[in-house]
Amino acid sequence: MKELFWELPQKSHWVFMGYATLEKDPPFLKDLYHFESTRISRKIPNKHDFVTLLRFDPCISTNSVNPDTIFANNEMSLQDIEIYGFDYDYTLAFYSSHLHTLIFNIARDILITKHRYPEGLRKYEYIPNFAVRGLHYDVQKALLMKIDAFHYIQLGTVYRGLHPVPDEEVIAMYEGCHVPLENMSDFYGKSSHGHTMKQFMDIFSLPEMTLLSCVNDFFMKHNIDYEPVHLYKDVKEAIRDVHVKGIMYRAVEADIDKYICYGEQSQAVLNKLSEHGKKMFLITNSPLTLCKGMSYIVGKDWRDLFDVVIVQADKPSFFNDRRKYVCQCVALLWDRIHRLEKGQIYKQGNLYEFLRLTSWRGSKVLYFGDHIYSDLDLTLKHGWRTGAIIPELRKEIKIMNTEEYMHMMTWLQALTGLIEHMQVHRDPASSSVVQEWIREREVHRQRISSMLSLGSLFRTYHNPTYFSRRLSQLRRHLHAQQSFPRRTPLQQGVSLFGLRQSCCPERLATGPQNQSRIK
Repeated sequence: MKELFWELPQKSHWVFMGYATLEKDPPFLKDLYHFESTRISRKIPNKHDFVTLLRFDPCISTNSVNPDTIFANNEMSLQDIEIYGFDYDYTLAFYSSHLHTLIFNIARDILITKHRYPEGLRKYEYIPNFAVRGLHYDVQKALLMKIDAFHYIQLGTVYRGLHPVPDEEVIAMYEGCHVPLENMSDFYGKSSHGHTMKQFMDIFSLPEMTLLSCVNDFFMKHNIDYEPVHLYKDVKEAIRDVHVKGIMYRAVEADIDKYICYGEQSQAVLNKLSEHGKKMFLITNSPLTLCKGMSYIVGKDWRDLFDVVIVQADKPSFFNDRRKYVCQCVALLWDRIHRLEKGQIYKQGNLYEFLRLTSWRGSKVLYFGDHIYSDLDLTLKHGWRTGAIIPELRKEIKIMNTEEYMHMMTWLQALTGLIEHMQVHRDPASSSVVQEWIREREVHRQRISSMLSLGSLFRTYHNPTYFSRRLSQLRRHLHAQQSFPRRTPLQQGVSLFGLRQSCCPERLATGPQNQSRIK
């Protein structure tokens, strides 16, 4: 423990600032402690009332995080897993950034040709870093925003068109920052009758959010009066046409090298599981055209790896409906399906028939996907283990590992501790100091947020995001991508290549240990 004493400007008050510097701490951190400590030359009423450690909160670490770590929400032993299931898009097939541009351009042109939107919209191009997954869209007000786990809007993240809405205007429109439960989207994130908020949960929604914002921007710039609800429905239909009518998949098939990446890593995982005698199945909403993509990723004999392949499953309806299976080879075979055969491809169907025909039940099954709502009932109704593929994790972790980010987070946490300790003093001088620290903390929060598009996918300023809350409820494990060859996992991580290892969640403080002190 090293102690710093310095004389305060006000008379002869002295302040004690204790902080620990360890040999393993990086040089920038030691410099930060010294530099930031000397900045807090303020009048402290009683040095015994205010002793703080300019160290990290236990949840913040200076250790670099491996971007390929598997983060466990619940303990699981891979030795107990006998069956592995997969989605296709962004699980086995990872797409390049060109795909979002493709979806945006096709949907934009559909709006113009099919829905008679102005030709001037063709001037708008896809903006790669404009939106992030998990945002909410107020269908009636045409506002895109970030909402936390407790239904509070994060000020500074509300956009009308391509421009941020002033905080004062947001507070006036919503009579504060809280969004009532009855206005939120339904259980699957959709906007239905009485729900004005639509949540965008999958990676394919990024072009949809950008297109909505671009069309809103065009109408506002040209003073065109429009109905926001109809605009939302038209954009939603245009995006749906890109997928349902197979336009996107045909474009990918025509230039597969341009759009699909990381194929060799997905192949390595599937081959490893097959070598260990694990059963595997594929359930996807994608059409039969995925065959060329799977051949590109795994090889022409990819069907031999899977015990069951189901396309156009229409998840999440797949988990609730009672539709029959259809065998789809070169042509559709409409005979009744009495068993699911290896090497065949089936269309539609439902999970109840799937369980009856395979007898794959409970915690022996681990299913991977990127859309938390589409795979929701697997955990809640059938006890399957689930793994969420979150490609955005890689980018966030790399930014968090930078010296600049760790520097700002260190000081942000220190400021929070200073404010918590100092707020008990009600005299004008102390209140002035606290207000100055609060303003400085706000500046640091904005700087940190600017390092990521609209901030972290998992956090608002104060709390977990709505996306993060649902993710932690519905998924057992988080992954940046499907495969993890040649990696050394961290404390709470485990490689899929260690099929006898366990995924263990990090133990967090609960109750009073994990609460900010309010005095």
